[in-house]
Amino acid sequence: MAVQPDDVLDARGLSCPLPLLKAKQALSRLAPDQVLEVMATDAGSWRDLETFVAQSAHAMPAREVRGEVYHYWIRKGGEASP
Repeated sequence: MAVQPDDVLDARGLSCPLPLLKAKQALSRLAPDQVLEVMATDAGSWRDLETFVAQSAHAMPAREVRGEVYHYWIRKGGEASP
């Protein structure tokens, strides 16, 4: 993957809504423009993280599925996270 993360969140094995909640917590610790890579096994995370990013100042430059693991790269936006 061309996007280099500044931090990695391993949310594998966690059920909805925990991957999203853990991602929000991890993003709050990052500086604007830093990238968080999230790994999850919950299929619902695909929709949850897409919706979260669409409703926030963050961006998702990439996401993919590798086997049973969903990978997301979320770039923290410049505005304060709720």
